[in-house]
Amino acid sequence: MRILYGVVGEGMGHAMRSRVVLDELTRHHEVQVVVSGRAHDYLKARESDRLGVNRIWGLSIVYEDNQVRNFRTLLANLKGALMKGGWPANIRAWFDLVERFQPEAVISDFESWSYLFAKVQGLPVISLDNQQIIARCRLAPQAVAGHETDHRLTRAIVKAKLPGCFHYLITTFFHPPIEKPRTTLVPPVLRREVLEARPEPGEHLLVYQTSTSYGGLLEVLSRSGVECRIYGMRREIEEEQREGNLRFRPFSETGFVDDLRTARGVVANGGFTLLGEAVYLRRPVLSVPVGKQFEQVLNARYLEIEGYGAAAEAVTAETLAAFLERLPELSRNLAGYRQDGNRRLFGELDERLEEAVRSGGPPFDEPDDEA
Repeated sequence: MRILYGVVGEGMGHAMRSRVVLDELTRHHEVQVVVSGRAHDYLKARESDRLGVNRIWGLSIVYEDNQVRNFRTLLANLKGALMKGGWPANIRAWFDLVERFQPEAVISDFESWSYLFAKVQGLPVISLDNQQIIARCRLAPQAVAGHETDHRLTRAIVKAKLPGCFHYLITTFFHPPIEKPRTTLVPPVLRREVLEARPEPGEHLLVYQTSTSYGGLLEVLSRSGVECRIYGMRREIEEEQREGNLRFRPFSETGFVDDLRTARGVVANGGFTLLGEAVYLRRPVLSVPVGKQFEQVLNARYLEIEGYGAAAEAVTAETLAAFLERLPELSRNLAGYRQDGNRRLFGELDERLEEAVRSGGPPFDEPDDEA
């Protein structure tokens, strides 16, 4: 089967999940990927005779002090689309794929270009991401409390992003009741490096931050006296930099997983991929969601609801001390966690692809059975 696979380029979590799925798909199918941002270079390294990786332009988010900056984000995206040729490049990529590949089905990891391609070409599209849980499940009141407006806005955006798909596969480490049809929850999809890792007790904290300008965090970590292995805040470094108990680490998949499996705990944003990996390796997490990102708030709140970690609005001396004190309790809660998300997802995906191609998928103007 010829499959077009769209990967949203903002952040690396989608790319890491997609890498695992693509490795499985290309065993039996021909796949062309469309992807933007840093995720393009990450997936391009895996290109083969059965996998082509195509760069498209996509939206990006500007962060500052662990918060999304809406106006700067808007300006950056307008500049990319209009002044740097983002839209014309996407149109060229569109016609190129139609001419040389002619896909039979589309999978979208929260990516709009591939979804629109499927809509125009009359192809069935399968949604595979974690965000759709916001639109297709009934969330616990305590997970939304205090963020009701952001919840309603995010839910509307998520619903509008990929409406009327043939099926929605949602990766998740928590399981709220499903409200919408054609929806399946599966455990997080994990990289081979994570699946093969064996948790061992350590003394350091693994720290991962999306925002490179979250300076207040470093002061709190430094004063804690705990060894902190920090990723993401100095993306340009090629070797480790040490400042007292702080160790700034360059990007390395193997190094990151090793630091994760041996950490006494994790301090991170609310990004789904790392939380899912930490839960699998039974590492407690102090989750501080990026401001103005409800999806991260939701992940952090459910991490706390499940007893796998703590959610906080900021890392302060008090929140960090409270988290460190709760580590034995949180570790006990995580001790019984088990999952086989890769096997579950691959089985579901094979079944849905066969159904979608056989039936042609529902018409795109079919109501999604949503109020």
